[in-house]
Order: sequence, then structure tokens, then C-alpha cells
Amino acid sequence: MRVGDLEDDEARELGPLLRDVSAALRDVVGCEKTYVVQLAESPGYHHVHFHVVPRQADLPEAHSGPRVFGLLGDAVEPVADDRQDAIALAVRERLVAAGAAHAG
Repeated sequence: MRVGDLEDDEARELGPLLRDVSAALRDVVGCEKTYVVQLAESPGYHHVHFHVVPRQADLPEAHSGPRVFGLLGDAVEPVADDRQDAIALAVRERLVAAGAAHAG
């Protein structure tokens, strides 16, 4: 599936959803902004898939914008699983507290 294949009601929900997730992530991790990327390259995945990537203020210019993908793999210390879980739960809590319809 591609973004252009979304039904009207799905497309109307997408903007607010990405905004709310980005704002919650900013609140939780203190990022300066977020990069929102849609990927749909893996065979067998028939859904729209987004990554909302926090961009910290101290991110080196060499990794800003699309160069942020240079940080994938072994380039940096990965975020520990328990920290990832804590961030995800805190983001979800903020979405629920804000009354976001998509927080479920």
C-alpha cells in the first residue's frame, strides 16, 4: 500500500496522528524536531508504515536530514530495549492524556 492509496478518512487521520506522535515524542525525549519517513519496500507488507525519528539538537550536521540513515546499524550505540519500551509507553500515555482518537 502507498500513501496515495489511502481512503479519504484514513488520509484525514494521518496528519493529526503524525503531529500528535511527533509532539508526544518531543515531550518525552526532548528532541528538537522529528523526521517522518514512510517506507514500504518489504514484500508482503500491505500497509502504510511510518518511522517518526527524533532529531536531537546536538545531532551532527553530517547526520542531519536524509543523512540520519547513516546512523543505522553499527554506527552508534543502540537504545536499550527497556529504554525503547519506556519511551513508547510515555508517548502512548501522552496521546491518551491528550485524548487522541488514535491512541488505542
